[in-house]
Amino acid sequence: MLSLGDIAVSGDTVMTPAGPMPLKGAVWTATDMSRTEERMPTHAVVLAIVFFLFCLLGLLFLLMKERVTTGFVQVTVNSGGRHHSTMIPVQSREQVMFVLNQVNYARSLSV
Repeated sequence: MLSLGDIAVSGDTVMTPAGPMPLKGAVWTATDMSRTEERMPTHAVVLAIVFFLFCLLGLLFLLMKERVTTGFVQVTVNSGGRHHSTMIPVQSREQVMFVLNQVNYARSLSV
């Protein structure tokens, strides 16, 4: 059993809201539509201001960075003359890699 958003794989069938599709010969596509930004966290600015009053070392807090990933991974399956696409929300690079690995597993099942 495999689940990708509203697409489920069970036995030899791909279940979608549009109806069942045969697993054998299914074509899977995954598109990473996420973006990763690097920004300065709010607490770094606050700490820099507070510690600037005591010493200039407080400016080192401005070097703090955090990476934030937002967006979706679009998963599409084509089989038996049918087509279904779903958008899976992601909040980290690890989630993106997890979804892409699940799609690769689904591809290996449909051979």
